[in-house]
Amino acid sequence: MTSTRAGRPRDERIDGAVREATVDLLNEVGYAGLTLEAVASRAGTSKPALRRRWRGRQHLVVDALVATVGAVPTPDTGCTRCDLIAGIRTLSEAFTTRIGRRVLPALVADLADDPELSAVFLRDYFHTRRASTAQALRRGIERGDLDPDLDLGLVLDMLASTTYYRVLFGHLPVTGNLAEQVVDVVLAGVVTPRWRGCGH
Repeated sequence: MTSTRAGRPRDERIDGAVREATVDLLNEVGYAGLTLEAVASRAGTSKPALRRRWRGRQHLVVDALVATVGAVPTPDTGCTRCDLIAGIRTLSEAFTTRIGRRVLPALVADLADDPELSAVFLRDYFHTRRASTAQALRRGIERGDLDPDLDLGLVLDMLASTTYYRVLFGHLPVTGNLAEQVVDVVLAGVVTPRWRGCGH
C-alpha cells in the first residue's frame, strides 16, 4: 500500500472504487492525462478524499498499478528452469498489458525525481517480485542445479532487465518466448555440471 496520511480508518470500498477508476482512466487517457479530479468524479468521491489517502497522483498510480498487475510469486515446481520461466513470463505479461505499456515508461521519470515515490514502488512491487525470484534461485542452488557462488543480485538483474528494457524503449517486442530465451541464456552461465548432465 502506498503512503497515506493519518486520519480516520480507511474505507476499502472507496479505495477499491478509486483504484478501479484510476485504471480505467489510465487506459483511456494515459498517465499524462490522468487527474485527481477525474479519478474522484469517476469513483464517486472527492479530491480531498483522495488527498487524505494518497500523497498525490503519482502515489495513486503506483498503488493502482500494484493492485492491478500485482507481484505474482515465482512458483515452486521442483524445476529450476520452469520456475524462472514462469516468473519472468508473469513479469512480461504484467508490463505488456495496455496499462503497463502506457504507465511504466512515464512513471520511471517520476520515480527518478521523487525518492519517496521510488521507495514506495520498490517496496510494494519491485522488491516483492525480486524476492520471489531470488527464492527460486536459492532453491536451484539447494537442488544442486545452480552454482552456489553465483552473484544473486546480478542474475536477478539479468533475468528481469530484458523485459523492462523492451517495455521502456519499445525497440523490440516482448515476445511470447522471450522468458524462455532469457532464462536459457542466463542459466548457461550459472548452472552446475550436474544440471547439464541431466539433459535439460
